[in-house]
Amino acid sequence: MATETHDAAGHAAEAASAPGMPQLDFSNWGNQIFWLLITLVVIYFVLSRIALPRIAAVLAERQGTITNDIAAAEELKAKALEAEDAYNQALADARVEAQRIVAEAKVEIQADLDVAIAKADAEIAAKAAESEKAIAEIRAGALESVVEVANDTAAELVAALGGTADEADVSAAIDARMKG
Repeated sequence: MATETHDAAGHAAEAASAPGMPQLDFSNWGNQIFWLLITLVVIYFVLSRIALPRIAAVLAERQGTITNDIAAAEELKAKALEAEDAYNQALADARVEAQRIVAEAKVEIQADLDVAIAKADAEIAAKAAESEKAIAEIRAGALESVVEVANDTAAELVAALGGTADEADVSAAIDARMKG
């Protein structure tokens, strides 16, 4: 055991007397440069043969997908514009059809209105004629009544004033007076 402790102490002393970090020891640099070159060559071959072709394939696939998506988007945009144009044309056609229907409805309504007005005018004319006839009869009846009352009143006045009135003379006087 004592030799082991002594050997461990010897190594510690050697390590303490060694110059700094082993990477900076010039006696090891040849070895380190050899392994550095081997590692760089291995990394180069791994990257150039395996990693970079896979990355390039992924990038190419993405570029193809993007190109296809852009082409599909352009097609959909063209279809959307065609659909919009078709919609606008259909809307314009519908407006024209609606205008035509409104015009036809106005013509039909005007025709019905003209018929109803003609019917109402005929009814009004018939009622006006009936009313004029009734008014003429009432006037004729009223005139006869006035003549009768005037005859009776004139005969009574002449009798009240002490005269004798002939019925024919009284009627002639009233007729003359009524004519103007």
